[in-house]
Amino acid sequence: MSFLAAIGWPILERIHLVGDLAVSPHGLGIAIGLLLGAWIWSVEGPKRGVALEHINTMLFWVIVGAIVGARLFWVLAHWSELESPLEAFAVWRGGISLLGGIAGAVLVNLPNIRRFGYSFFQVVDGAVMGLAYGISFGRIGDLIIGDHLGKPTDWALAFRYEGGVPAGFRCVGRVCSAGLQGGRTLAISPRGASLFGPDGALLASGAGVHQTALYDMALATVLFLFLYALSRRPRRTGVLTLTFGAWYGAARVLEDFLRVDKRFLGLTGSQWTGLTVSIASLLTLATWALASRRPTPSVAEGRDG
Repeated sequence: MSFLAAIGWPILERIHLVGDLAVSPHGLGIAIGLLLGAWIWSVEGPKRGVALEHINTMLFWVIVGAIVGARLFWVLAHWSELESPLEAFAVWRGGISLLGGIAGAVLVNLPNIRRFGYSFFQVVDGAVMGLAYGISFGRIGDLIIGDHLGKPTDWALAFRYEGGVPAGFRCVGRVCSAGLQGGRTLAISPRGASLFGPDGALLASGAGVHQTALYDMALATVLFLFLYALSRRPRRTGVLTLTFGAWYGAARVLEDFLRVDKRFLGLTGSQWTGLTVSIASLLTLATWALASRRPTPSVAEGRDG
């Protein structure tokens, strides 16, 4: 009965074009998601007084910062796994961090925001809707290549392996496995999924595994729709940015409990980052909400005091 509670599809590592020329569905998904997100920013940014020419300039640096930040954050979290420092530059082997990419894109543009005379929230409020949509669309590539597979499970959206080589796995016949932190091993096959300890003991099993990219795509889609609804009425500058930070940060904390990624003090690097951003965003929103409810003293009251 557990096999009825699972979904699956053959994994596609590359889309072959002509001869040996091929593209990665993962990279293609990221590229298209970036283009769609940039288009949304080009529509929403000018509504907030940000010139289109300045958006185009910042978009170039978004690409540069995202590439550097995505790789840098991943390398810092997985430094002990690299065989040599030169592997830090081997981007073609995979290994990027979405949150690192977002951080890099923001940090590299701080000088531009100041140079063009804008406030931080003025610029980012126009960008976060595009960012949420871009994340959602980009996750399609992760689903195609079988990336971000999590713990074994039997629930209705469990991902069941149906062929191909998932990202980070090695396959022999129809059985694929990946080495994890602490000597654990995750094995998947059409028959189900199993998580083994360093001594070979079975720790967990299921019809499939949690496909956390699918969950992230769903949560980012709902976030995009929520931000769009919020933006239809005048809001204090910064509300959209902080809503994105609170929502997506919390989403990453929840999702990563279902992953089998490397952990530091019990949490993944993405969880620590997401938790920090989410708490900071919620506290700022709460402070603004409380300040707006405080009664403003009248002129007479001010004199009497």
